[in-house]
Amino acid sequence: MVSLLARLPRVGRAGSLPLVALAGAASLAVGVAALAGLSLALVVVQTLDPVGGQSVGDSVVLAGRLLLLAQGGELGLASGPLVLAPLLLTLGLAWGFSQAGRGFARLRAPVGRGDAARAVGIGTAVHVLLTVVLALVIDAPDARVGLLRTAIGATLLAGAATGWGVARESGLLDPVLDRGPTRAVLRGVVAGLLAALAMCAAVVAVATVSDAGGYAALSGSLGGAGAGAVGLVGLALLLLPNAAAAVLGLAAGPGFHVGSGTLVSVHGVTLDAVPALPMLAALPDTQAVPLIAFVSQAIPVLAGLVAGTAVGRRLGEDHGGSVVAGLDGVLAGVLLGLAGGVLVWLGGGSLGDGALAEVGAPPIATGIAIAAQAGIAAAVAAAVTRWRALG
Repeated sequence: MVSLLARLPRVGRAGSLPLVALAGAASLAVGVAALAGLSLALVVVQTLDPVGGQSVGDSVVLAGRLLLLAQGGELGLASGPLVLAPLLLTLGLAWGFSQAGRGFARLRAPVGRGDAARAVGIGTAVHVLLTVVLALVIDAPDARVGLLRTAIGATLLAGAATGWGVARESGLLDPVLDRGPTRAVLRGVVAGLLAALAMCAAVVAVATVSDAGGYAALSGSLGGAGAGAVGLVGLALLLLPNAAAAVLGLAAGPGFHVGSGTLVSVHGVTLDAVPALPMLAALPDTQAVPLIAFVSQAIPVLAGLVAGTAVGRRLGEDHGGSVVAGLDGVLAGVLLGLAGGVLVWLGGGSLGDGALAEVGAPPIATGIAIAAQAGIAAAVAAAVTRWRALG
C-alpha cells in the first residue's frame, strides 16, 4: 500500500489533501497492515495443528504482543519482565514507516522543513495513539503491558523512520550529506555493518547446523505438530538478527550472555540452564571454546576492510589523497563501532527476573572493541583504495 502511494503521480485527489492528513493516513496504514499481516501469518500457522491451535482472537493478541515487543515494549509475565525486540520485525516496521514518509513527501513535493516536521509529528502521533490503544486492548493479567516504555519505543521508531523517509525523498538532508566526505563515510559504515551482520548470521547458521540433532530434539520436545515446527522456524527467523548481534559481541571479544549463568566468549564458556528454544541449540555443548568462535574474531577487521574500501571508492576528486582517505576510514571504523554497539543494545534484553534478566552482549564494550579493530582496518583499506584510484 505504501509503495503504491509512493508511485502515484502528484495530481488528483491525493494531491489536494493536506500533508498532515496524508501523513496520518500513511502511518495508520503501516500499523494496521503490520498487525493484519502478522495476525494472518499466525492464523495460517495454527491451521497446521491437527488438534486445533489458537483461536483467531488469540492469534491477533499474540501478533499485537509481538508488535509491541518489536517497538521496545515490555510485557510483565509471571516469570518477570519480557523485554526482547524481535529485530527482524523491528526492521520491517522501520522500513514501512520510511516508505510511508517517502510516499507522502513525494505526493506533496516540494516539502519544506516546517511541513516535514509537522508531517512527521502527525504521523508519529497517530502511530503512538494506535499503539497505546492496542496495548490497552491486549493487556491481560498474565501479560501486563509496560505502557510508558511501549509508548516511548513507538515514538522513537516511528519518528526516526518516518523522518528519514521524508528527509530522503524531499532532499532536506542533501546539503549535509554532500558536505565533504560525509556521504562516502556513511556509505562505508552501512557497507561495513551489513557485511558484519552477514558474517555473524553465517556463524549462527554454522553453529546451528553443527548441532542439528539438538535443534531437532528441542523442537520435538515442544510438540505442536506442524504448527509448532513452523512457528518455531518463524520465531527463529524473527530473532535471527538478535542472534547475529550476540555473535557480534562474541566476535568483538566481550562475548554474550544468555542469562547470568551462561556466557560465551573466546576467553571461555560458562553453561547453565537456558530457555528451551531450538535456536539456542547453537550454543556450545561443553565449556570448551568452539573453533567457530575463534574464527569469528576476524569479523570486525573484515567489516572494517569493507567499510574502508567503500569509503575509498566513494570519495570525490576534491576530497584529498590517501592520507585524508585513511583518516576518513578511521572515522568510518569508529562510527561502525558505534552502530554495532547500538545494534547489540537493541538486540539484547531480558527474559524475566533473576537468572534470565540479562540476555545479549554488553553494548559499550562491544562498540569500543569494534571501533578499535575496524578503525585500523578501515584506515588501511581506505588509504590503499584511494591511492589505487588516483593512480
